[in-house]
Amino acid sequence: MSSNLDQLYRQVIMDHYKNPRNKGELSDDSVTIHMNNPTCGDRIQLHLKIEDGKIMDAKFDGEGCSISLSSASMMTQAIKGLSVEEAQKLAHIFYNMMLGKEYEIENFDLGDIEALQGVSKFPARIKCATLAWKAMEKGVGSQTEKQ
Repeated sequence: MSSNLDQLYRQVIMDHYKNPRNKGELSDDSVTIHMNNPTCGDRIQLHLKIEDGKIMDAKFDGEGCSISLSSASMMTQAIKGLSVEEAQKLAHIFYNMMLGKEYEIENFDLGDIEALQGVSKFPARIKCATLAWKAMEKGVGSQTEKQ
């Protein structure tokens, strides 16, 4: 990756960290998932509003490093309006990207999420980047079981 692209990606990550999208909570009828990454001290509470198999809204709150919180910000933007199945596919694409594996984007626009691909070079930080995604998978899984 060129140093210009690295610089751009760092700026995107820092923008999401300093100006997080979808930070906050949702009403009582939302699914709330609490997860943490003990190795880094990251903690996240993810709130999902799921209706008829579709993620209508997503918000998060928490504390942690720039990678975990910017990843949560990017993820909540990306999954709004997706079906539960599409959100799970997007998570799978993201995990492959984090592991440096080949991944097919299919019909998804990764947008700012691509800025996190450099994390794959730092194995210790992969857990930071995937924390919110694991919370989302847990949340949509619990919601699917209820229905």
